[in-house]
Amino acid sequence: PNILWIVSEDNSPWLGSYGDELATTPRLDALAAESIRYTRAYSNAPVCAPSRNALITGAYPIAYGTEHMRSTYKVPASVRFYPEYLRDAGYYTTNNAKKDYNTVDRPQAWDESSRQAHYRNRAEGQPFFHIFNFSTTHESRLHRGSIADNHDPAAVELYPYHPDTPEVRNDYAVYYDRLEELDGQVGQVLDELAAEGLAGNTIVFYYADHGGAVAGTKRFVTEDGLHVPLFIRVPEQYRHLVEYAATATVDRPVSFVDLPATLLRLAGIELPAHMVGASLLHESENRYVFAYGGRMDERRNLVRSVSDGQYRYTRNYLPHRPYGRRLEYLWNAPAMQSWAKEYEAGNLNEVQSVFFQPRAAEELYDIINDPHQTVNLAGQPEHADKFEELSGALTAWQVEQRDAGLIPEAMLLELDQVEVIRDYTLSEHYPVAEIVALAQAAGDRDAANLDLFVEQLQSDDPVRTYWAATGLLLLGDGARSAETAMRTAMNHVLPWTGIVLAEALIRLGHEHLASLDLAGALASDNLMVRLQAMETIVETGLLDPSLEPAIAALIPEDPGDRPYDGRMARYMMKLYAAVDAAGDSHE
Repeated sequence: PNILWIVSEDNSPWLGSYGDELATTPRLDALAAESIRYTRAYSNAPVCAPSRNALITGAYPIAYGTEHMRSTYKVPASVRFYPEYLRDAGYYTTNNAKKDYNTVDRPQAWDESSRQAHYRNRAEGQPFFHIFNFSTTHESRLHRGSIADNHDPAAVELYPYHPDTPEVRNDYAVYYDRLEELDGQVGQVLDELAAEGLAGNTIVFYYADHGGAVAGTKRFVTEDGLHVPLFIRVPEQYRHLVEYAATATVDRPVSFVDLPATLLRLAGIELPAHMVGASLLHESENRYVFAYGGRMDERRNLVRSVSDGQYRYTRNYLPHRPYGRRLEYLWNAPAMQSWAKEYEAGNLNEVQSVFFQPRAAEELYDIINDPHQTVNLAGQPEHADKFEELSGALTAWQVEQRDAGLIPEAMLLELDQVEVIRDYTLSEHYPVAEIVALAQAAGDRDAANLDLFVEQLQSDDPVRTYWAATGLLLLGDGARSAETAMRTAMNHVLPWTGIVLAEALIRLGHEHLASLDLAGALASDNLMVRLQAMETIVETGLLDPSLEPAIAALIPEDPGDRPYDGRMARYMMKLYAAVDAAGDSHE
């Protein structure tokens, strides 16, 4: 069969076919009515590049260290991009036009990838695989001061965590407008396919590359950041290739790592060893879908999540960091600015405020009855069995994948310069089960683990020392008896651990000692060391005058140049300027 993918960016299932009564999406709804429709489809990451890494490889990026936004860490040569297998089988493979694979590109995967690429350029009689990618619904379309034309802001139904402000309502309405525009574009693609006589022998997929795009969805490992529309139209002559009825509704959970496996099975190609998914068009014994979240632009994050379609369990490895931390790009959205302003003014209720507050280390939600994750069921006795089931499944997945995301990104950057990260995580140098356990212990904030953290701080393993330091940081004042051990360790640990210890000491009142360590980190050749140091300075509010020159030096001369550490430095210099203007002491 010919295979056509229609991909939209940054949208949750705000479509009529998914029950959204405000959506104006007649062509997508008509396509869904002719298709197999998936009600529990998920991206594996809540943002484009890490999500597309899972798509192009058919594997989980946590196995390769490729989960962090816009990183280009290498994957093993044996991990080929899925279009290469289709090309080998005789398909004409084209992509129009986004790649954004979060690793080193492999142009040989495509016969053509460009804005001009099209299936019509294939040889006569050659089957095609083609992607139309539409950016019409990308979050940037909310950044341009748009006013809704076709949808009434007063009519939108807000998520419970959003404040009811004009800016928030307008962003929703504008986004419905963008979905209506997308619907027309999809209609044109389908009309063109029919006009060329190809509708009867082309299997059509439609999906969004992750959830979004209103504030607090994209980038965040939640239902609203991960849940996507997905449907597949299979013409009559290819129904023998699938196990579902032509217009079936599939409620089992599926995710993006299943898409390459689906393609290869349709094409009769044996699944390569690195692919972990199962065909979407056949029944599967897979009970869970997994998700991951790493650094998003200039802000570090580390989240793992699993869902069985009814419940979602999430583990936050940096629970002291709220989701709602300022990101230069995200703060372009009027709704995001309004939401933050309302929080700072004290105008939000508890549900609306959670986004800006430290997180629980572990979360459990009934996502059928509470899709916006407002009631954390972790710790409730009646949900203990489900909590243990999903927590165990998540840990087993991390160990099986040899989760590279638990390695500090500054270390990943150094590893990538000398080897393939996967080689390190498969070696004896990375005892992944022990690292997972230590990282989870850090999040528990249990003073009973104090001695464990102090002991592990003396380890020769740079990942162990990092998580031991994180455990001490998260204990807060409960780690005061370990001050001497922390101060001693700062003389020999690697920079990414030293920065964590510096923050722990700041929290215990030792700003001067911490500033000395952070000054050295700001001068590092390693971008991720500099970024981590900047994050610590911002999060602790350490407006030390001695650090100001080093921070200012990170700002590029060209205002259009936006490196991640430069973004943080620009923001920090504004804070310095505000203090100076107010005549306050930097201390």
